[in-house]
Amino acid sequence: MTPHPPPPARLKEAVPVEEAAATPPAHQPRTRRRPDRGPRRWEIYGPLALYLLFTLIPFYWMLLYAFRPSTAKGLMPWPLTLQHLDDVWNGQGFGTYFLNSVKVGVTSMLFTTVVAVLGGYALARYEFRGKRVFMVSLLCTQFIPGAMMLIPLFEIFKHLSLVNSLWSVIIAESVFQLPLALILISGFVRNVPVTLEEAAWVDGCTRLRGFLVTVLPLLRPGLIAVGSFAFIGAWNHFLFALMFLSEQDKYTVPVGLSYQIGDSGGVDVGALAAGGVVAAVPVIFVFALIQRYIVKGLSAGAVKG
Repeated sequence: MTPHPPPPARLKEAVPVEEAAATPPAHQPRTRRRPDRGPRRWEIYGPLALYLLFTLIPFYWMLLYAFRPSTAKGLMPWPLTLQHLDDVWNGQGFGTYFLNSVKVGVTSMLFTTVVAVLGGYALARYEFRGKRVFMVSLLCTQFIPGAMMLIPLFEIFKHLSLVNSLWSVIIAESVFQLPLALILISGFVRNVPVTLEEAAWVDGCTRLRGFLVTVLPLLRPGLIAVGSFAFIGAWNHFLFALMFLSEQDKYTVPVGLSYQIGDSGGVDVGALAAGGVVAAVPVIFVFALIQRYIVKGLSAGAVKG
């Protein structure tokens, strides 16, 4: 018998080069890639908590001395007392200082906001010779400290018979706050499409009425941001009020706080802390009411410059 020939060897199927390269060798285990989960909670809230603690400690220290008797010790405001606030408000004239600061802050805010709206609209919508130089000049004014303006402004107000008048402080604060307000409002107006005004013009509106109807309502966050910064800047500014006011019944809150330090160097810590509470309450109240508008207005007005 003739033996059968052995069966032909079975050829292995060819494996594409790409699959062969992608398939790991049998002797190497596959490693799982850990998903990128981002930062953990403690990595975010830990530094924020430290920063918050660092920020709130001075406020707590001020409240501690303002609402406890001078003879009390320790870190707890107990027993509570309103004696320091009563002495500061009624006995040392802080009610008058507070009213003067409100007048200066509100009037400066109105002047700054109105001029910033008109000037910012012109910078955003019109092209004129020297516009770029003017914008650069506005930015450069932010590098000049207010102390360098004291003597020239004093001479100007002296010739205008405005020394020892709240109007001198109001004018100085408005001029000092105006460049930043112009830049913010002009950037905010650029984000409003000009087609809205063109549609109002087609309907028969004048440029002024078209601005009041279409653009001005959309500027509300920017106006609130600019007005709040103008008010807070005028409220906290110390140099102009100290330089231009000489009578005690014209003082503002920062100047009144500076006179809590006696000529001999003695300081009534309780009265000074109570005055600090009086000065801080309006600013905290304003920020608590309009914080969302401030963030929205600054982000919208700083997109384009």
